[in-house]
Amino acid sequence: MVNGIERPLDLLNASKGKEVLVQLKGDKQFVGTLVAFDIHVNVVLDNAKEMENGEVKKNIGITFLRGDTIIFISPASTTSLNK
Repeated sequence: MVNGIERPLDLLNASKGKEVLVQLKGDKQFVGTLVAFDIHVNVVLDNAKEMENGEVKKNIGITFLRGDTIIFISPASTTSLNK
């Protein structure tokens, strides 16, 4: 157990209200505040931004990302992506 995380969805639960990086199939990346998720790992992000080469490509706002398109979700910040 690391930081109270015993199951995979525990990490998502601990990340609610925080900024996350979501990598999708097709090489798309989004950064935003994790608002909600379900057992299928469908996620809702607020203040979502589509990223390309570490830079904001498009501001999207609130968005729903379908779980079967997600490769990984990681706690992140846009400042670390903009190096």
